[in-house]
Amino acid sequence: MPTKQKTDERRAAARLSKTERRAQLLDTALAVVRQEGTDRLSLGYLAERAGVSKPVAYDHFGDRSGLLIALYKWIDTERMTTFRNGLLSRNPTRADAIEDLASAYIDCAADTSGEFHAVGAALAGSDEKAAVLQELLDQAVAMFVAVLGPHSELPPKELELRCIGLVGAGEALSMAVLRGTRTKADVTGTFSSMIAGCI
Repeated sequence: MPTKQKTDERRAAARLSKTERRAQLLDTALAVVRQEGTDRLSLGYLAERAGVSKPVAYDHFGDRSGLLIALYKWIDTERMTTFRNGLLSRNPTRADAIEDLASAYIDCAADTSGEFHAVGAALAGSDEKAAVLQELLDQAVAMFVAVLGPHSELPPKELELRCIGLVGAGEALSMAVLRGTRTKADVTGTFSSMIAGCI
């Protein structure tokens, strides 16, 4: 027989909109990954941890691969949004915007710890991962445009093209850090110079 607390939790859970429910499920999935690892993350276990029925979890994500993809995108989007909003709210100088952008991008792209990397590793071999990675790269380009736009006199289309190139360069430079052929400090300095020269 369910306890009063469980019954109250289920009633509270039932009041969420679809958007709120999805956010709650992703937040719960992130907690599972942090506490127990990606191997433990299944739709059934997610439903149990979130206090909802299994069909609710399946309705939102379809299958485990769909859940991992949604979580991967959500983590990256949250990181980029937090960085972009935090930086833009400070109204940085051109030099500060470039330095902060270069440092944050290399730090994130070269980071092999944390939930984002763990979820990405769990998606290895997934047919959908390539499309997801392209979507995340497109989001990174949009972030570069938003951060660098106030400091550039380039036409919007030209700035966007240059930001596409910069994101590609940032990925390649980050790989040099991951391979151990360059230090993060060297790569960040080079990336800052490239950004300054492009905008």
